[in-house]
Amino acid sequence: MLKVKKLKKKFIRMNSKKQKEEFYADYDISFSAKEGEIVGILGPNGAGKTTLLRMIAGILEPTEGTVDFDGLNYKENEIEIKKRIAYLSGNTKIYNTLSTYELLNMCCDFYDVPMKEREARIREISKTLRMDSFLHNKIEKLSTGQTQKVNIARCMVHNPKYYILDEATSGLDIISSQIILNFIKNEKEKGKIILYSTHYMEEAENICDNVVMVNRGVVIKEGTPENIKKDTKTTNLRDAFFALIGGVRDEE
Repeated sequence: MLKVKKLKKKFIRMNSKKQKEEFYADYDISFSAKEGEIVGILGPNGAGKTTLLRMIAGILEPTEGTVDFDGLNYKENEIEIKKRIAYLSGNTKIYNTLSTYELLNMCCDFYDVPMKEREARIREISKTLRMDSFLHNKIEKLSTGQTQKVNIARCMVHNPKYYILDEATSGLDIISSQIILNFIKNEKEKGKIILYSTHYMEEAENICDNVVMVNRGVVIKEGTPENIKKDTKTTNLRDAFFALIGGVRDEE
């Protein structure tokens, strides 16, 4: 189980008077996720989703709060935790002079995947994400959708227990998006724990078991999509979000 407890992240920025000021990108965020569950982290751009996921993935250190993976914490068990997770950011850069196959082999090296298992693992991933047609093509020649599949693939090579996915389908066409969503559903059926950040409310409503809605760095609602819609007297998560923040405002 993954437990996030009272996470806060403070940064320094320049205000309109060109003076330094402190602000919280995330403030007092708590939730949990269990095996075989997809938890959606929902909110608009700038809501604090990426900062939150980076803290959970161990890339940023929280100002306050803790992240617990099956009883392990980053302070004492950083390497062990990172062997169990896969993190996909919204702007991940990969070595575009390599072929897809070469990149996946390199990732196998990083995670000490045994040589005798690599070929079978890469073939399985290629089939799952429908990458056979470009498995040996250089990444710089791939389309946006194909490149995102490669990004997902390199997260899969070590068979992680936890997936932390930030805007996994952003900018993709409907077919590529559906292939990735199907992959996420299949990993859930294997008992994986998946955090899925998106601003596509309809997408989250389709695949998430629970939802954490974030706006301006704080949780404004948490629960199943059905319960959130019921509590806000709406028929979809998009309308539920706007009901929770009081409608669209100019500063949003």
